Amino acid sequence: MRPTSALLRKELRLEWRTREAVPAMALFSVTTFVVFHFGIQQDAVSGALASGVLWVTLLFAAMLGANRLFVSDVEDGALDGILLAPIDRTSLYLAKAVSFIAFLAIVEIVAVPAFYVLLLGPEALDAIPGLLAVLLLADIGIAVSGTLVAGLATQTRSRDLLGPLLGLPLLLPVIIAAARATEPLFAPGGAGALPLKWLAVLALYDVVIGLIAVAVFDFLLED
Repeated sequence: MRPTSALLRKELRLEWRTREAVPAMALFSVTTFVVFHFGIQQDAVSGALASGVLWVTLLFAAMLGANRLFVSDVEDGALDGILLAPIDRTSLYLAKAVSFIAFLAIVEIVAVPAFYVLLLGPEALDAIPGLLAVLLLADIGIAVSGTLVAGLATQTRSRDLLGPLLGLPLLLPVIIAAARATEPLFAPGGAGALPLKWLAVLALYDVVIGLIAVAVFDFLLED
């Protein structure tokens, strides 16, 4: 865990100094909600429409951040130094994934209030506890998949294109489950019960993809 902790501190410190990924993701999310606000031409949205708008926006913002996960390491030559260091390369994956979860959480602190102000009515405030649970599980799924895809695409010339092309299909189960889980939370008459089966789907996805990523990440970097 010591190499993972050191690499995680490096990731968080680098983002704090450069502010490349998180501000761009947050600005993209808020701008997209503004576009939906004027494009839908409704005072408030609810149900499946509200859930779909939220998760599509967060998904594309996450893809924007995933493309930047390994860029600074490759451009500065830090990735070669990490690969030459006598540490388990899974530590690099874990540090990137945990830092990505932190970035997503910071973005959502900005994006979710903007979503409420621009697209939801005041009756949706009682959905926040359930929404936080879905956000946590979905963030983990997005991070474990996005980090794996970013590591795979980082050595290619077209990584900005290859990352979304590989990541979006892989993340479809997360978006479907998250959207179905939050749909009753945004019901017109107030938040309904949180569907536990979709939370179970998200948790199962997190575990399965996380284990696969840890198992294959070392070989991906070798290739």
